[in-house]
Amino acid sequence: MAIDDQKSTSDGKVWGFLKQTFRHSASGTTTSSRTSHQPHPPMEGTNPNTSASVSSVARSLLPTRRRLKLDPSNKLFFPYEPGKQARSAIGIKNTSKSYVAFKFQTTAPKSCFMRPPGAILAPGESIIATVFKFVEVPENNEKPMDQKNNRVKFKIMSLKVKGRMDYVPELFDEQKDQVSIEQILRVVFLDPERPNAALEKLKRQLAEADAALEARKKPPEEAGPKIIGEGLVIDEWKERRERYLAKQQVEGVDSV
Repeated sequence: MAIDDQKSTSDGKVWGFLKQTFRHSASGTTTSSRTSHQPHPPMEGTNPNTSASVSSVARSLLPTRRRLKLDPSNKLFFPYEPGKQARSAIGIKNTSKSYVAFKFQTTAPKSCFMRPPGAILAPGESIIATVFKFVEVPENNEKPMDQKNNRVKFKIMSLKVKGRMDYVPELFDEQKDQVSIEQILRVVFLDPERPNAALEKLKRQLAEADAALEARKKPPEEAGPKIIGEGLVIDEWKERRERYLAKQQVEGVDSV
């Protein structure tokens, strides 16, 4: 009987231990399931706007997509003629799918000017702009055509616009955030006495720019009445009326 009592006592202890273990595991499971459904608080030191700021920085590091194609791409060639006003030319083409306004700026506005200083180009449209610069006479210590001492630079900016409109410089002031710097051009002097490829190309571009300017100066052809001689206007209705009156006069004479 003693053995049976000890066995029953030990069985009761083991059974009680198993019950406690089961209760503890069940309560732990319930607690873990409750905590798993609770939202995790944000980690200390994190900022919800961090991802947005990182993406904006990444976009700023990407290269700006060009709207214009320039020819030459980063230089303005001038014939070196000290004491005279020299001319340069640059081809500007809109390579985007929208209307684009462009604008010139220079570090020497007193001695340089551009024609046109700005314009609006349709998609695929191109123009040759002319740049004028007064070439200073070199001082005693300066060498002729010294490129290092020439600090004059030009900047071309672009702006996407909605459509065809009149160009005004204020467009770039009103939409500063949308303005892109296309290129900064540096001045390069060419010796006019020594022909080279850059000088020949410059002459061709200047000739095309002059021809386009003369074409714009011509008045558009009028579709109204034709002018023959000096001040003689032939109007179709008036001509028909005169013929009718003349016919009536001839018939009146014949009847008499």
